[in-house]
Amino acid sequence: MRALLVCPTMILAALLAASPEVASAQMKLSPKAAAPGGTETRYFTSIDGLMDGNADVVLKETRQGKTVTAAVLDVCYPVAKNSDRKDRFVVNLQVAGQNLTGTTQSLGEKSPVSVKLLRKPTGDTFEFRGQISIGQSVTEVTSPDNSDLSEKEFLDNQTSDDGITPQPKDFTDVSPEAIAVKVKLDAATEFLKSLKGQDIEVTLASLSVGCDALRAGEQTINMSVDPERAAALLSKFKAMPGVTAAGWTAGMTEMDRTIRIPAADWRDGDKVNRDKLASALAGVLSRTLAAKPVSHNFNPATGKLKLVFKRPNQDFPALELTDTIEVAGLISPDKPGATDKLMLWIGSPSTTTADESSGAKLNLSDDASADEEGDQPDDNGSIEALAKELKGQRWDADKSVWK
Repeated sequence: MRALLVCPTMILAALLAASPEVASAQMKLSPKAAAPGGTETRYFTSIDGLMDGNADVVLKETRQGKTVTAAVLDVCYPVAKNSDRKDRFVVNLQVAGQNLTGTTQSLGEKSPVSVKLLRKPTGDTFEFRGQISIGQSVTEVTSPDNSDLSEKEFLDNQTSDDGITPQPKDFTDVSPEAIAVKVKLDAATEFLKSLKGQDIEVTLASLSVGCDALRAGEQTINMSVDPERAAALLSKFKAMPGVTAAGWTAGMTEMDRTIRIPAADWRDGDKVNRDKLASALAGVLSRTLAAKPVSHNFNPATGKLKLVFKRPNQDFPALELTDTIEVAGLISPDKPGATDKLMLWIGSPSTTTADESSGAKLNLSDDASADEEGDQPDDNGSIEALAKELKGQRWDADKSVWK
């Protein structure tokens, strides 16, 4: 799933609106020399040590020549140690020589905030020392060697792709079951509550409101839905309060394990007979996996297909152990809207072994890690066999075409 991202135009809008609320960046670049006596805006994108190094900091300075005439400190930080939930404060700092001071309250928890910093140029970099208090917590700041950025450098370092494609030409770059909605933070709670009781799976990680989302004022919610219902749901979501974007995004499908087939043979009227197609898939995979088909079913929320097979385990035949093989799949149109093609994605097989013989059972444990290099299961040419049996096409990644 995808990280929450911020558009540079949102950052500029925030800067011009309710004081300079700017997006995060952690890259340090070499400072550019200012025009002598000219007014310019510079940024610092880190101050070491805040909240055990977990704070996301942007300090914006307005300078007349080398003299700071105004400064705004924007800090996003965990509400508690090891917490994924974030709070944030934005404080306009009073400038008195090298001293930067100010008070405010955090935007989420409404905690009182006090900032006292000493800013000292050290050659081409800057040193910050002092204290930042949030509620009863006091952080001592000791941060040498900070480089500043011009406004152009700062904006160039912002990411702008939120991963949402409202109208994809096909499902080769986005996944047919994966949709995402960008919603304003003040409307996010009601939007999420409206999903309760629906056949939709919400990605848990997308419920975490990160610093980019806090600064942009928008959160991206990722979901998995049955591809047959995705377009209708997106149309519904676009009309809901606070929603600013909706579309397809990256999901479970991988093009190297995907084939495209003619839809005509698998249709009953205007509907795809998914059970008929799933049975055909099981027939091919039973040969490549040398296993007997046991069952298949479709997840009512996501449309994800689960195929189950069994075969005798060959590691120690006399024990009569049984391998249970599960294979995930997805059946969908190859693009949004009307089409005469279907796209089939088949996942890598997952095998478990158990004693299913009569009488006393042998208890087994499997300590092998699926993350170990070379430990990916061999599907014995299943994708190629499916393409041949179903008169399908494979994806040519080099040429970005079906072949």
